[in-house]
Formats: sequence, C-alpha cells, structure tokens
Amino acid sequence: MTAHEFEVPVSEIDAGGKAFRFPIRTAWLLGVLEESEATAVPPDGYLDVRLSKSGNDVVVHGKIEAHVEVPCARCLEPARVDVAQTVSVLMVPTAALKLPHGEHDLSPDEADVLTYSGDLVVLDDLVRDEILLEIPMIPLCSEDCPGMSAVLSKVAPEPVPAIDPRLAPLLELKKKTKE
Repeated sequence: MTAHEFEVPVSEIDAGGKAFRFPIRTAWLLGVLEESEATAVPPDGYLDVRLSKSGNDVVVHGKIEAHVEVPCARCLEPARVDVAQTVSVLMVPTAALKLPHGEHDLSPDEADVLTYSGDLVVLDDLVRDEILLEIPMIPLCSEDCPGMSAVLSKVAPEPVPAIDPRLAPLLELKKKTKE
C-alpha cells in the first residue's frame, strides 16, 4: 500500500479542532503532476489546515501554497505560477455518502463534500486538485510577453534557394505576361 503524503488519523481530531502543517514537497508535486503540463519548482510549498470533527464528519479549513511552472501560452517559455489557495471542505465517511452506482451529476450540496474511508483522512487528492485548478487557462511568463514572433525573429531566415537555370525562361515569360 502506498503511503499518503497528507494523512491524519481520525482519532487525533476532536470537535475543538486541531491544526496541522504539512510541507508540499517538490518531489511529491512532480509525481502527482506528471500527467499534466505543469511541473513543480522549488521552494517547497505547504498545506496549513485545521481539522475538526462533527459527529463522523470532518471539516477541513486551511490554505495551500505551492509553486509550479507551465509553458507560457504566447512563447512557450516557462511561466511560474505561485499558488495560494484557501480550502474549505466537508469530509464524510464513504459509507455515509449514498451515491448511485455509475456516473451521476453532483448536486450543489455535494460539490464541497469529499469522502474518507477507514480511520484516516487523506488530503492528497484535495491538494493536487486545488493546485491544478489554480493554474490559469492562459498562463503568461509576463504580461508584456511578445509571443512567438520574438522567438521566431531570433532564428535566422532560411536562404532563398537559387532559381534553377532551366526554369529561367519560364520566369521571363511570367514577368512579360504581368506587364
């Protein structure tokens, strides 16, 4: 079984709540972002959360800070994105959330509800999802990024190939017909 990065035993949580601070290691972030265009960059981020219990439900409030790079939408150079996101979610035991089998649309009441199973609250998926959701759809390395035209202008233009001498009479004919 794979160990989770952000897990809290339910037995450590009470109605008064308890604060937890976890480092979001760059190595962990690289692993969970490997199927996306984003990549983690130093320094390590952190997850600062307060968990409190209400019956069997666990209320999670906190903040995520992390640092990632994605390709700039204009020039494809790396664009740094500093994620600073607050999180607020209700976690309920898997057995308590009665979901129909197969796919179903979440109601507005279910949107901020996650599940936990057993006696561990695992926050790994929450952290990954929040970081991915904070990456802009059109990331820019800078607001005044000139785009690909600047990158392409640095490349030397290809030399114009010399005209095959056998085609010179056709070129002359073309010039005469334009006149």
